[in-house]
Amino acid sequence: MKESTQYDVLVIGAGAAGMLAACTAAENGAKTAVVERNDKVGRKLAITGKGRCNVTNDCDIETVMRNLPKNPRFMYSSLSAFPPQSVKELFESEDVPLKTERGNRVFPVSDSAYDIVDALRRRMKRLGVKLINSRVTDVTAENGAVTGVVTERGEIFAKCVIIATGGLSYPGTGSTGDGYEFAKKLGHTVTGIKPSLVPLETAEECAPAAGLSLKNVSLSIAETGRKKPVFREQGEMLFTHTGISGPLVLSASSVMGEITDNRYTAYIDFKPALDAQALDARIMRDFDERRNMQLSNALRKLLPEAVIPMMLTAAGIDPTKQCNSVTKQERMALAAVVKALPLHITAYRPIAEAIITDGGVSVKELDPKTMRSKLVGGLYFAGEVMDVTGFTGGFNLQTAFSTGYAAGLAAAHEVLSGEGS
Repeated sequence: MKESTQYDVLVIGAGAAGMLAACTAAENGAKTAVVERNDKVGRKLAITGKGRCNVTNDCDIETVMRNLPKNPRFMYSSLSAFPPQSVKELFESEDVPLKTERGNRVFPVSDSAYDIVDALRRRMKRLGVKLINSRVTDVTAENGAVTGVVTERGEIFAKCVIIATGGLSYPGTGSTGDGYEFAKKLGHTVTGIKPSLVPLETAEECAPAAGLSLKNVSLSIAETGRKKPVFREQGEMLFTHTGISGPLVLSASSVMGEITDNRYTAYIDFKPALDAQALDARIMRDFDERRNMQLSNALRKLLPEAVIPMMLTAAGIDPTKQCNSVTKQERMALAAVVKALPLHITAYRPIAEAIITDGGVSVKELDPKTMRSKLVGGLYFAGEVMDVTGFTGGFNLQTAFSTGYAAGLAAAHEVLSGEGS
C-alpha cells in the first residue's frame, strides 16, 4: 500500500518527544500524522528507568536547567511553557497515577513504563493522529521550505515536518541516527556525537568486583591539566567486568569529553563521612583487634570483600601480611586509597549501551521558543536528536516532552495562521 496524503504536521518518530509533539499539534487543530519505523510506538520509552520510566523530576525549571550539562539556556523557554508540573498533569489526566521517589524522581505508581507509552498512544488516537508504520528515507524541501517526506511506502506531503528520531543510543529501539542525516542534508550542523550516561572502562582490572554495588561513596573525575575535578558527587555506583557504572558514573560521563590516554582519572572515596584522622583511627582499631590476621581478611569490616585485593594492590601492600606487621607508611598508603582509589579511564562503553546520545543538531540553528529551524521553513526538531543532554533523574525525558510540546504547538500555529512562527 502506498501513502500519498497531505497533512498539516508530520512527525518523524513515535518516541516521547514525537508522540507529545503529535498530540499537541492535533490538539491545536492541525491534521497530524506520525511516521514510526517500529511496529510499536515508544520502544525506547518502554525500557527507560529499567522499565519503570522516570517520566520527569518534580522540581522547578531552574533545577532542571542545572541538570542539563549541554545547552541549558536553550531550554528555558520550552521548559517554561511545559515544565515538570505539566508533564505530571498530562499523565494524571490520562489516568496514570504518579509517585515521587528519592531525588524527586517521578514514576508511574504501577512501576510500568508501558503505562506511560499506552497513555501517549491512547491520547494520539483520541486526538485523531494518524499513525503510519514505515521508515522515512528522506525529508523533501523546495524553495527553502519542507514539502513532506519520502517513506518506504511512498511520499507523504506535509506543510510542517517535526524530526523526533532520537539519537544513536539503544539502536535496537530504532534510534539509528536517521535524523542526523536528514538534518545535514537540509543544511543543518550536527555536532560531534558520543555516548552519554554510559558506563566507563578502566585500565585497572575490575572484573573480580563486577556486580558489586557501592552506596554512599563519593566519585570524583580529574582531568589532566585542570586543578578542579570535572565531576564530584556522592551517591551510588557499581563495578562491571570492564570498569565502573551506576548513577554516579553515568552522570560523570555526561560532562566528560573525548577520552584520550591519561586524560581522565576516577577517584572513589569509600568513606566520605570520615576525614583522614578519623579513618586512620578506625584502621588502627581494626588492626589492633585483628593483629594476627592477614590484611585481606582483617579489612572485611571496613571494606567490601570484593574490592580488598584491588585496594591493597593500589596501596602496594602484600595482602598476606599480618596486621601486626603493617608499617605506618603502609597504613597511610591504605588510608589514601580508601579515600581516593584511582581508576584510569580508558574508554566509554559503546554508544549502543548509552542511555542517551551527546551531540546532535546544533541549537544555534533553532528557535528556542518553537524548535523551528532557522534555515528551512516548516522544519522543526524535538528530543534527543538535538544537542541537549541531561543527567539521570528524569531530566532527559523532561527535555523531550518540553521540546515536543514546543514544536507541536508552533507547527500547528504556523499551519493554521499561514505564517512562520
